[in-house]
Amino acid sequence: MNGAKWMERFREAHGHQPWALVTGGSSGMGLEYARQLAAIGCNLLLVSNQEEELAKVATELGNDAVRVVPHYQDLATETAADELLAFCRAEQLQIDILINNAGMFFFEELTTEIEPKALTMMRLHIFTPTRLSTLFGEEMKRRGYGYIINMSSMAAKLPMPGITIYSATKAYLKSFGKSLYFEMRPYNVGVTTVCPGAIATPLYKLKPELLKFGVKIGVIGTPQWLVRKALRGMMRKKRVVKPGFMNVYLPPLIAVLPKRLVDKLWRKFK
Repeated sequence: MNGAKWMERFREAHGHQPWALVTGGSSGMGLEYARQLAAIGCNLLLVSNQEEELAKVATELGNDAVRVVPHYQDLATETAADELLAFCRAEQLQIDILINNAGMFFFEELTTEIEPKALTMMRLHIFTPTRLSTLFGEEMKRRGYGYIINMSSMAAKLPMPGITIYSATKAYLKSFGKSLYFEMRPYNVGVTTVCPGAIATPLYKLKPELLKFGVKIGVIGTPQWLVRKALRGMMRKKRVVKPGFMNVYLPPLIAVLPKRLVDKLWRKFK
């Protein structure tokens, strides 16, 4: 189903233009979600801790046909989801699409020194998406329709040193989304979990030339490609979207690596 057709059906069924809430909507995949949703006529609530970038995106995407609301907020707090719901109610924004995209990444050994970063990641990847899915999911259930996208990762299948917290939190998101899918189905609410491999965004802090090379040889995808796949899956209410051949071949290959080789690689790269 293409976006225009989906939008036509949505308007016919519900009588209004949908609102999409995109966390981490000022850069990377969140920005691409915003661009593609705006292109098919979705109003946008973009949430991020990058205030200047948010303002630029709102100016770029907002027009007479699409309303864009930028909302500056730190999502890595225990009360973030409740505060965001309160904001939506105060602004009378009915969220029809929730995209839990905000995230962070670091490659480091787990020590007491990085515990603050690890806690921030756990709140951003686990607590806030769970709470947002619960709060906005309840409203969708009462209305009898809605869509939720949770951004997991191929790393959910790759418990490796250096990404100890990252892979664990992404594994949580994958399990959570796949289970929530069945709980929400009776209420006509779709829950789609997206598990991409490496994507050419600033998240991994790779040099631009490495990103371009990875895209060229096909081991790194572009945000445009990934988001297009994810939104098509959402529109069809697919349970899981795992695009790319890397999702098929890489996890099994890494799973059979000898422990001694993993130890050697870790000592080299840490």
